[in-house]
Formats: sequence, C-alpha cells, structure tokens
Amino acid sequence: MEAAILTNKPHFPKPPTSQSNLRMKVDRTNLPVLPPPPSSLPYDSIIDHLLQISSSSSSSSSSSAQGPNNNTKPINTQNSKTKLLQITQQKRHRLKNSKTGSGDDGVVQLAFMPPSCKSMINSIVNEPLSSLNAFFDTVKFELAQLDFESLLKGLDVSGNWEKAIFLFEWLVLNNAHNTTKLSKRVIEMMASILGRESQHSIASRLFDVVPIKDYSLNVHAYTTILHAYSQSGKYERAVSLFEHINENGPSPTLVTYNVMLAVYGKMGRSWNKILDLLDVMKKRGLEFDDFTCCSVITACARDGLLEEAKNFFADLKSHGYVPGMCAYNSLLKLFAKLGSYSEALAVLKEMEESDCPPDSETYNQLVAAYVRAGLHEEGAALIDTMIHKGVLPSVVTYVNLICGYGKVGKVDKALSLFNLMKESGCVPNVSTFNTILVMLARTSRYEEMMGIFREMESYECAPDRITWNTMLCMFSDRRMGKHANRIFQEMKNCGIEPGRDTFNTLIYAFGRCGLGSDAAKLHDEMMKSGYTPCVKTYNAVLYALARQGDWKAAESVILDMRKKGFKPNDMSYSFMLQCYATGRYVRGIERIANEIYNGNIFPSRVLLRCLCLANFKCRSLMGMERAFQELQKNGYKPDLVVYNSMISICSRNKMYNRAHEMLDLIQKSGMQPDIMTYNSLIDMYASAGECWKAEEMFKRLQKSREKPDIVSYNTVIKGFCRKGLMNDATRILSEMTIQGIRPCIITFNTIVAGYARKGCFTEVNDVISYMIKNNYRPCELTYKSVVDGYRKAEKYDEAIDFFKNIAMMMLSYLKKKRTIHKVDHKSG
Repeated sequence: MEAAILTNKPHFPKPPTSQSNLRMKVDRTNLPVLPPPPSSLPYDSIIDHLLQISSSSSSSSSSSAQGPNNNTKPINTQNSKTKLLQITQQKRHRLKNSKTGSGDDGVVQLAFMPPSCKSMINSIVNEPLSSLNAFFDTVKFELAQLDFESLLKGLDVSGNWEKAIFLFEWLVLNNAHNTTKLSKRVIEMMASILGRESQHSIASRLFDVVPIKDYSLNVHAYTTILHAYSQSGKYERAVSLFEHINENGPSPTLVTYNVMLAVYGKMGRSWNKILDLLDVMKKRGLEFDDFTCCSVITACARDGLLEEAKNFFADLKSHGYVPGMCAYNSLLKLFAKLGSYSEALAVLKEMEESDCPPDSETYNQLVAAYVRAGLHEEGAALIDTMIHKGVLPSVVTYVNLICGYGKVGKVDKALSLFNLMKESGCVPNVSTFNTILVMLARTSRYEEMMGIFREMESYECAPDRITWNTMLCMFSDRRMGKHANRIFQEMKNCGIEPGRDTFNTLIYAFGRCGLGSDAAKLHDEMMKSGYTPCVKTYNAVLYALARQGDWKAAESVILDMRKKGFKPNDMSYSFMLQCYATGRYVRGIERIANEIYNGNIFPSRVLLRCLCLANFKCRSLMGMERAFQELQKNGYKPDLVVYNSMISICSRNKMYNRAHEMLDLIQKSGMQPDIMTYNSLIDMYASAGECWKAEEMFKRLQKSREKPDIVSYNTVIKGFCRKGLMNDATRILSEMTIQGIRPCIITFNTIVAGYARKGCFTEVNDVISYMIKNNYRPCELTYKSVVDGYRKAEKYDEAIDFFKNIAMMMLSYLKKKRTIHKVDHKSG
C-alpha cells in the first residue's frame, strides 16, 4: 500500500496568498522564520511621557518655591525648600502664619519675649518662605542684636517651625563658628524641632556644617542628630559621632543605643558590632524594648541571618522578654523575605496565643511570605480574612499580591486586583504605580504603560527614582543600552539624584547588553558618588558573569564578597548556579546543592527553583529530581517553568509515566498547561516513535486555549517522518500552511530526511525544487540527509550525480534571488 502511494509525486501545499511574497530575512540554517516585530515600539514615546510628567511636577513645585532674591549658599538646596513648602501646605491643622501678625493673637505664646523679638517675629511671619533668606540679609544688623534662642522658640511655639528652620539655616551659613550666636541651647532646640518634625535630610545637612563636636550637647540632641544621620544614610558620620559621645559624654540612653543598632543594621556586615553593643547595654543594666528587638531582627533580615535572628529572639524570651507587635512583625518580615510561610504562620499562631492580635502590617508580611513561596491564591485569600477580622487591607497588601502575580505572568489578574484596590478606597501611591509599570514592562504592554503614566498624573504622583529605575530595567531587559543610557542622563537632568539602586540597575543593564566596559565605568562613577558596593552590586556583577558562563570569575566575586564581610544571599547563589549551568560545570552545581541540603544555605524558593533549572540545563536527571523533591518538601509551589522542565527531562530519558505525573500535578495545582508543556509531550511521543500519540497530544493542544506554533507542527511532522509515514507528514504540513504558519528550513529538512530514508529520491528532488521555488535555501544538512539516503540504499553513482547537481541547484537559487531583488528595486 505504501509503495502505491509513493509512486505518485507529493502535492506540496502552496503558502497562503497573504504570505506568498514573504522572504525569510534570517539565517535559514539555524532559525525558523519569525513573525515580524511590531511596526513601532513606543520606546521614545514612553521616555517623552515620563519626562513630561517629571518636568510638570518639578516646574509646579519650583514655581511655588522661587522667590525674588535667593542668594543662599548650597546647603539648603531647592529640594529642601520645596519639601518645606509641601509640608507647610499639608499640615493645615497647624497655626497659620498670620496669627502672630495681629497685635494680640500671639500674646499668650510670646509673653516671655521682649518687644523687639516680638516685632522681629511678626516681620518674619509676614514674609513668604521663598523670600525669607533675602529678608534676613536686609535685617542682618537687627538680627545680630537679638537673642536667637528666643526668636527660634517664638517661631516654634507660634506654629512657624518651618520659618524657624530657615532662620537657623541662615544663622549656620553666616555664623557657623560664632559660639555666641550659635550656642549650645540653640543647637539643642533646633535638634528637637527637626527631630519632632522628622526633617532628617535637612538636619543631616545642617549638622554637617555645624561643628557639633565642639559643643557639649545633651543626650537627647545627640540622639536626634544620630537618628537624622541614620535616616539620611550617613552611617559613617553616625558611627563617628557615637564614638565621640562615648569618649566625651554624655552617657547614651536606651534610645541612643537603639538608634545605633539601627545604624549598624542598615550598614550591613555589622553583626559582631551589634553583638558588642548589646553586651554593653546588658552591662549597663538597660532592658531591651521592642525597638531593640526590631532593630536587631531587621539587621538579620538585611544580611540573611536567619538562625542568628531566631536564636536572638528565643534568648530574649527565655530572659522574660514579652514581644510586642513591632517585634513579631519584624520577625515575620524576615520569614517573608525568605518565603518561609510555614514559619510565618507559626509566628502568627504565637501572636494569637500571646493575646497580641495581628494588625495590618502582620497580614502584609504574611501575604508577602505566601507570594514569595509562590502561593498567590492563598495570599489573596488573606484579604478576606483581614476584612473578616476588622483589619482593612492597605496599599502594601495589594501591592505585594500585584507584584507576585506580575512575576508569574498573571498580568490580567494583577490588573484586576489593582482595580479592586481602587474600588475599595485604597488610593494608589507612586510605589503602586511603579509595581504596575515593572509588570507591564516585562510583558511589553506599552500602550497600557502609557495609560498608567496618565493615571499617575491624575493622582498627582510624580515619578520618583524607582520609576526611573523601572524604565532602566525595561530597556536593559531588551538589551537597549543606548536607551538605558539616555534614561540615566535624563533622570539626572530632571534633578533626581541616582542612588545606589540606580547604579546597581545600570550595572545589570550593561551586563545584559554585553557592555562590560560601560559597567566598569559605571562602577567607578558609583564609587565617586560616595556609594560603596553592597550585596546588590555584587549580584549585578554575578548576573553579568552568569550570562557569559564565566564561573571562575564568579567564584572570585563570591570570595571578594566574603572577604569584605558581605554574606551572599539567595540571589547570589542563584546567579552562581546559572553561571555553572551556562558553563556546563556540573560539579559547581553539585557543590551548592550539597550546601543547601546540609543546611548551610537556607533553601529559599528562589534558590531551589534555580537549582532545578540549572540541573535541567546540564541534563542532570538525578540532580533535578532531588531539587524538585526539596522544592515540594519545603512547601513551595513549583511554577509552570519547573513543571515543563521536568516533563522535558523525563521525556529525554524515556520516563513517560513520570512525565504524565507532572502533567497531572500541573492540573491538580490549578494551572493550565501552556504551549511549552504540550510541545514537550508531543516531542516525547515523536522521539519514542509513537507518532499517533504525538498527533493525539497535538489535537489536545488545538482544543486548548493555546495555539500550536511552528515547533508543534515541526515536532508532529518529525514523528511521522521517522516512521516513514510521509503522506501524514505532508498532511500536517498542509494544515500548517492553511493556519497561516509559514514553514521554516527545519520543516523541509525533516521532510527531505524522511523521503531520503525511504529511498524516494524523486520526491526528494521535488521537495528541494519546491524549497527553491518558494525562496528557501537548502543548507548543508539538507544535502547531507540526501547523500546519507543514497549511501544507505547503496546508490553510490546516483549520490555522485546528486552531489554534482548541487552546484546547479545553488545557481538556480541565486538566479531566483537576483530576479526577486531586481523586481523589489524597481517597485521601490
């Protein structure tokens, strides 16, 4: 029957008329024909829109802050004044400036003051903030005759603390070393005002100029300044001032020590210093409070010190400490960061048993723990639990879930949650919009990104540094180094100072683009800007090396991290695994795996997932099976990428039952198989010679919500060709073209090899002629399959003739190409 079929020449399907003029623009020897890119990607439009929002927000704030004569020196920058103006508008519950302007309104508050001071205060109050510095210059002589302490106190008690700050700044700029005017009492008073109003950035700038070590301030003032340095990221200055306090007095209080614990925690690599400080506190008889506990656990969370945090917390409780809400939430934050939702639930249970009802922050951390573990639906269910218990979900609650859905590609679900959040009365902030932008950028949904920018404008949310960093990430993901560089320059032009996170993002970007020299220059610029490398910086370098597979250089980076006191986190080890996998260094993967299984490295979901994929890339079945079991053992939910990799490696190793188990697990977990799942299963059957089962799986794919791609069709064709069922192979080819999918060189090579194995050389010549007619260039593999067919059929003379005819075939192809080129040139 088969012989009768093969006596007829095959009727190859013609491409659809809509694609008949398409010519492949790619290397046909390696790549299938890809669909053309979208006609226009609005990258420039996105940048222009971002610039428009940034410029409008900055111009509106600067226009309100500009005064007629502003000749101050650079300590109080325009940003500082803008912040003060915004605070003035926001705090409308405070006394208005006009209260001290009338004769009797300020009598009660200012009864302690001499008439000359009252008159000056009234004049200051009546001046707008934007022209205060110019006013101070005009009354410089009068101010020199007055008591500054009384002036500052009068402005503060009458509700004009912002103007008191302006006056203090003017005094600092003009009398920084005048101890008579810039007295101890004045500094202590301003430290109190700035601390009370949380003006940390302004305080840190001012006290950088004031020689505070020359004054013997009270402990409250010193503590306030330490806190300002801590909040402004000036950790070295905080440490230096704390050492000065210890040497010269006064004695630090519990609050002072707590502030320094927070400083060491933010600095990182300071666990030993934290332990030393705790010992000093114990020796002085100071009892640890919730802030002490929070600071220590937060420091552990930053450096990934899980066991240290648990031991510290247990030790505190064993000495009679009763944790409060803040302490429990800090511990939850640690577990959430690691995705250890089981331990997070244990903390929640302990809270309820200790009569410490969970608050919004508690649930936010639980949601984060679920999301980090891949249990998004369980995290979403917590919103109903919160509402049932009378705890309203906050913006953070929704953002955690939106971010989680975005990372697993469930963009529509995340956007629905975003809309639900707005309907529930939660007003999105700039952080919310940043999360949405990250998600849309990853999935190339540019039009929706433009809509989010417009919505940001309607909510009066000005883009911040994170927004700009998000755009950097988007262009780096697409290896668009020039666009990323433009974003960086425009960001600085808009007055947004790049932070350490910006530099880290750009190092990632240049690593993706293969611009190693630019990354090195950026690292130097980062150092010149005063930012020292952190774990994220090292991770950015590791990421670049992972893409190259340079595992030896990556190992030296890890050694340098440890040498400088940094502890590699789960992302560091994940990048190392990727590096080993790309370099095919299985021993390196096994070494990290053993560290994880022996408990030396915390088995986070991110790390175990990466371990699965690294073993898959190196085709290590045993390694992948063990990593997959560990992923489930730790309560983490594998995602579709992991399941598809398991199916693929099982099919390669002819473990068909295990592959079907994976398919069942996908469906039981509530996920739907995607195109990769079906293609792996089709390939499994096609490679095993079960071509009819491969087609059956192909039909299941057609009935699903996924659409078969060129790989699906090629795999089914491969299955029929291997069994010699060429009529069925050409039938699938016909279906493929009817569906509008243009065959690629792989399709035709598979069919040529199938006919050659059958010894049907007339049909082979027909296929090659058809290829040339439709502008497909036969490659070396095409001819090799034919020659192998002649050799197996022992038709050596025919093989030699065919080999001689290759030159004529290529000449025919090139003539056709030239003809098409001339036609295109004339029509153009």
